[in-house]
Amino acid sequence: MHVLVEEGQALEELDRPRGTAPAERLDVVVIGGGQAGLSVGYHLGRRGLRFVILEASRRIGEVWRDRWDSLRLFTPAAYDGLDGMPFPARPDAFPTKDEMADYLEAYAGRFALPVRTGVRVDRVVREGGRYVVTAGHRRFEADHVVVAMGTYQRPRMPAYAKELDPRTVQLHSAAYRRPSQLGAGDVLLVGAGNSAAEIARDVAAPGRRVFVSGRDVGEIPFRMESWLGRNVLSRLVLGFAFNHVLTVRTPPGRKAREAVLGRGGLLIRVRSGDLARLGVERVARVAGVREGRPLLDDGRTLDVGTVVWCTGFDGGFDWIDLPILDETGHPRHRRGVVDGEPGLYFVGLHFQYAMSSGMIQGVGRDARYVVERIAERLGGRAVAAR
Repeated sequence: MHVLVEEGQALEELDRPRGTAPAERLDVVVIGGGQAGLSVGYHLGRRGLRFVILEASRRIGEVWRDRWDSLRLFTPAAYDGLDGMPFPARPDAFPTKDEMADYLEAYAGRFALPVRTGVRVDRVVREGGRYVVTAGHRRFEADHVVVAMGTYQRPRMPAYAKELDPRTVQLHSAAYRRPSQLGAGDVLLVGAGNSAAEIARDVAAPGRRVFVSGRDVGEIPFRMESWLGRNVLSRLVLGFAFNHVLTVRTPPGRKAREAVLGRGGLLIRVRSGDLARLGVERVARVAGVREGRPLLDDGRTLDVGTVVWCTGFDGGFDWIDLPILDETGHPRHRRGVVDGEPGLYFVGLHFQYAMSSGMIQGVGRDARYVVERIAERLGGRAVAAR
């Protein structure tokens, strides 16, 4: 049996029976070691607080490394750095997923953030006025817990997916890496957001028909990769509008939040015209299955060899054993501060405060706000940010 010994872990603890490890007591437990969790850690460190960041993956940045091979960030490098450390690339470059993963790993190292990798949290509960976080046999106690994870945790697929012909290759967009995963024949992508558009472009090839099913979500009115997009419009849209106009405090922002959470975001890099030029065909919404084939709203069935479900994710927060979720499974919060649960916070939620909240450039502001609330509760125990 292979045992991972974390840095600083006493060797005698390895001999303890499972379930008897003593609780580790901290000021704050941060759950999630992606860009949100590292941002929270940066601001907690500046306050001199005792904290730990728990990351389920075996390596920092693994969530980025595990995405499809051709993926690049939608935003230029000028907007891809976290607080305290710019992204190490030309400001107008679009980093690859692996470059982003390496950056996050370097960020944690530069600020000596206490990340414990390979620690998957399975429960958060309140006991005796403190929060208890358990991860297998490990147990952490703290007055404050920050769930630094987005709502993209559990891939969602319709119930009728199991009715498809068993010879049809099925995979969720979260599992897609490269075209070699596809079965023989044509391909149907169910969903019409950015993931579907990017994957459709990736798999389009002579002799293979590619269909995209879903409503038109719209697209940004300029090319992000163009000189104008990278140097002018990105500043107006990403730097100003997404940060300061489209927020929960403004009527346009509240309207945009409702649209984004309800219907998804606009197409950013790959647009409808690009797909049309590649021969990708947009079809009606998938309504179910008939005789083992995808059935469309218009009554057609498609004879395809592969279905890629770009149907989004569930929040996956049912391991939080507290009454904090609304009827849709999303946390009830105000700027990440959970209603009715003092000391519990979220960072990294889509449109948590602004359109930029779900983006790397916006997560720092949300992290700073949450850490300021933690410092207020701690009073004199938290030093002023350096």
